[in-house]
Amino acid sequence: MPNALEQLLLPAECLLCRSLLSFPDADRTVCSVCRHRWRAVRPPWCERCGQPEPLFGGCRLCADWPAALQRVRSAVWLEGGAREAVHALKYAGLARVADDLAAAMSSMVLPGGEGAMLVPVPLGPRRLRQRGYNQSARLAQALGRRWHRPVAELLVRVRDTATQTALTPAARRANVAGAFEVRNEKCGMRSPPMQNSALRNPHSALVLVDDVFTTGATLAEAARVLECAGVTAVLAVTFGRAVLPDFS
Repeated sequence: MPNALEQLLLPAECLLCRSLLSFPDADRTVCSVCRHRWRAVRPPWCERCGQPEPLFGGCRLCADWPAALQRVRSAVWLEGGAREAVHALKYAGLARVADDLAAAMSSMVLPGGEGAMLVPVPLGPRRLRQRGYNQSARLAQALGRRWHRPVAELLVRVRDTATQTALTPAARRANVAGAFEVRNEKCGMRSPPMQNSALRNPHSALVLVDDVFTTGATLAEAARVLECAGVTAVLAVTFGRAVLPDFS
């Protein structure tokens, strides 16, 4: 946290509205007013994927997910200032904003995830070189400090995938298919399916951590790989959730 002299000479300002931050908030990147404007995701929702309940019939968004992926929750809707904060984390090199995003995530209740290890969704090699860090890992580390949970990078992304922004749900699933593998704990190399040396207790729950939920394709593929390695319960949390049309 900046000391009083630093705050006087170089006052911190909010990333979003540019207003000066008070001294107690000088170590933050987003002011309390802007954080308050983030619209929380609230029920009623699909108990499994956290998407607002469809108007008719059951939820189709998570119908084809692997059985191990049991529950996904997001903190806020990805709009306005929340979207700007995510973009700052991902594209502007402002890794510190992960602390404010994790603060919003920390209030979520995730039944079945008590004491579970946090597993960040990995970046591809090219994006990791360009960005210099994995934003999901920064979120997991910040959330782990608040939840007092361990963080383990159990997954690796074995190939770069196309940006998913303009892709349909089906195209998103195809884009990430086969993109992940489980890391080998002993030598740091990737393990083929069913070799779970990175998983000391594969029957305990794991919590995937990512920045944004859109259709869940990335989380579902990551959970599928963990399921193949013997994990029976995968939960997931994200900071933002994109507003989608009703797929019912």
